[in-house]
Amino acid sequence: MADQRALDEVVEFTSGLIRIDTTNRGGGDCQERPAAEYAAERLAGAGLEPVLLERTRGRTNVVARIAGTDPSADALLVHGHLDVVPAEAADWSVDPFSGEIRDGVVWGRGAVDMKNMDAMILAVVRSWARQGVRPRRDVVVAFTADEEASAEDGSGFLADEHPELFEGCTEGVSESGAFTFHDGSGRQLYPIAAGERGTGWLKLTARGRAGHGSKVNKENAVTRLAAAVTRIGEYEWPLRLTPTVRAALGELAALYGVDADFQDMDGLLKKLGPAAKLVESTVRNSANPTMLAAGYKVNVIPGEAVAHVDGRYLAGGEEEFRTTLDRLTGPDVDWEFAHHEVALQAPLDSPTYARMRAAVEEFAPEGHVVPYCMSGGTDAKQFSRLGITGYGFAPLKLPEDLDYQALFHGVDERVPVEALHFGVRVLDRFLRTA
Repeated sequence: MADQRALDEVVEFTSGLIRIDTTNRGGGDCQERPAAEYAAERLAGAGLEPVLLERTRGRTNVVARIAGTDPSADALLVHGHLDVVPAEAADWSVDPFSGEIRDGVVWGRGAVDMKNMDAMILAVVRSWARQGVRPRRDVVVAFTADEEASAEDGSGFLADEHPELFEGCTEGVSESGAFTFHDGSGRQLYPIAAGERGTGWLKLTARGRAGHGSKVNKENAVTRLAAAVTRIGEYEWPLRLTPTVRAALGELAALYGVDADFQDMDGLLKKLGPAAKLVESTVRNSANPTMLAAGYKVNVIPGEAVAHVDGRYLAGGEEEFRTTLDRLTGPDVDWEFAHHEVALQAPLDSPTYARMRAAVEEFAPEGHVVPYCMSGGTDAKQFSRLGITGYGFAPLKLPEDLDYQALFHGVDERVPVEALHFGVRVLDRFLRTA
């Protein structure tokens, strides 16, 4: 089991990483290198030989390998990203990059997404070095840049340009899984991610006839774009159940003693109560308009108008997504992928999933482990290019009054110290047996 020093270090490292501002605004100005050097120094202190790699100056990734005891076993990738989304300091109760530890809680941007998991990985690896522990299979540790944007400088770069570092890896674990989900009735659920919806960030462009704002204009680009955006925003996507989502619904229905009637999805979700939040965003594709840009003066009709849409599609649902967007945008609006990544699905009958479940149940016997599909995406998409099957497993035991999902990219992001201690113990247990 992880030693006491590991429990102290996970808190120290979470706070230390938060204090390194790695804000990624998507324009390429992020500098992950100081955080990468911080992680590399601590890996080297555990006797490893970390490699620092950059596609773009300052956008640094770290990779290290821990040799297992069974050279014939497939390797396991454990990865976390170093960048964070922006934080508006005026909205926060604390400086978002202070890493303040107050009343048993670590505060700051990245506390849950995902410098906490980065710190857990470092703490476990260093605990192994002190105790002389080696895992059964090789464990490749990777800390990446650019996950909060395109991943071109991070996992995409590593997968495309340095696949040799991941030789033998068949499975990987990373963020957004094995956290406590309180259902409001006393049950504690621990969802482990075994799938991700695909990413389809879209750019819509409407073209028309520029002219004076006082004149009749039947070819108004703004009007054409607005009509397309409205159609997309109001469209009700049909129900589509992937094996992962179907399994999640089945296990939740059994837990709550209700019929898993997939033909009446609204009724089923209602019967599941708050637990429906784990699946309701992944029973169909989605497309949400998020940005608009048109014109430069109130009395000038522009010749072009642009919108951006956050699209997501389930495994096997990309073709439906494309054809539906063709229909919804219509003949006067063109669309293209601004960013495009695959949907993922991982088997629930694998030994790795069983070992993740067992690790959580050992330290949270009162909990109920269930599978789920992430509505968004992670670096697992890029690593899937190497044939690596990805799971979401960043364990945290959370109090009922902490809205974990709201903290992702939210104000006053924070994580309890006890949650970090739980995470280290569970991650250590899983990786020893994986």
